[in-house]
Amino acid sequence: MLDLAGMVVAMVLGLPVTFAVLGAALIYFLFHADASALVMMQQVQSSLRSFPLLAIPFFVFAGTVMARGGIAERIISFAQVMVGHWRGGLAQVAVLNSLIIGSMSGSAVADAAIDSRVLVPQMRAHGYSLGFSGAVSAASAVIAPILPPSTSLILFGLLGQVSVAQLFLGGVVPALLIALALMVTVAIIARRRSYGAVLAGRSSRAERLAALRRCAFALMMPVLLIVGLRIGTFTITELSVMAALYTLVVSAFIYRSVGWSELWAILKETAETTATVLIIMGASSAFSYIFAVEQVPAHVISALSAITDSPLLILVLLNIALLLLGMLVEGAAIMILAAPLLVGIARHFGIDEVHMGVVVALNLTIGTLTPPVGIVLFTICSMTGCRVGEFLREMAPFYLTLAIVLLLLSAVPAIVLTLPQWMS
Repeated sequence: MLDLAGMVVAMVLGLPVTFAVLGAALIYFLFHADASALVMMQQVQSSLRSFPLLAIPFFVFAGTVMARGGIAERIISFAQVMVGHWRGGLAQVAVLNSLIIGSMSGSAVADAAIDSRVLVPQMRAHGYSLGFSGAVSAASAVIAPILPPSTSLILFGLLGQVSVAQLFLGGVVPALLIALALMVTVAIIARRRSYGAVLAGRSSRAERLAALRRCAFALMMPVLLIVGLRIGTFTITELSVMAALYTLVVSAFIYRSVGWSELWAILKETAETTATVLIIMGASSAFSYIFAVEQVPAHVISALSAITDSPLLILVLLNIALLLLGMLVEGAAIMILAAPLLVGIARHFGIDEVHMGVVVALNLTIGTLTPPVGIVLFTICSMTGCRVGEFLREMAPFYLTLAIVLLLLSAVPAIVLTLPQWMS
């Protein structure tokens, strides 16, 4: 598997993921006696001829409109009214904001960018250190890819032939658990450092209702997603269209924060993001073909079976491997390449596929917070001016918190599976 090793080395050296994957696959098809470059191109093309893939651009469009449409600022104001009186109030606002924003964007990078632009300056003005402000923003951004409409869960579902609707529902309780764990961590640090509340006292009921009315239409989007999945009225693709249409109508006609002049920029950003994901998917399909020909899944399962047949231990070993790999390779690339293999492992060892998908999504998102290729880490540091060393020092307790949650989700499948089973 020199091709696979070469691909990983190319990614680590900074070659774009698409070219690293395609280059390694091309070498295999050109120099393998039983392969043909024509087969490689057929694999790339056929992998993109899938109707469910239309969900990706529509959900990306919805997240882009939400970020540009003033919805984020309204939600931050709502979060501040709800938890701003707590110790470490602004940091708690960042966590609650990520929980709400994540249910609309599904993107850790988008959430981190919003916090860096809006909340980090406020935290700095209230005496929080730059490193802590960035660390809270980064850690809370982990919530977004676990909630619908998570692109990570969509990719895992489509590539592994797992129900995306079940994956979406499976991510809800883990996301709430992550938010709770981060809030406890923030409270402990805030107490030790004497970070105070942003509000003098608890907001009145009238103030909370007023804040809720200001962002009620924004808060309806995650409700519509969950209800749509529950009643089965829409497929995932149809639901993505409804989400895109809903955010556009709310931003353009109700909040009047997005004009027609901005629509082109939104469409352009959506197209660029979607193209990036789909190109990597097409390239990875060629590698999936190589995996099948070389019987890589069978070899991996055989190696794991020689170690243990315990589903929990298998998940622990996979978590360790993915965390280490996530430090070197971009998470989306790992998800696209490894999803079919991971689903095969899950089926062999009796691990629920939805459980596996949510655990893997959280695992790879944690990788976006680690050097040398952590995209969320560098988004935060570049937008806030925080030094990487300072960021990593402040991230230490949050890394521990996220690792504990990851281990808990791995050990207790019911945290992931109860809601999908109840709503099925």
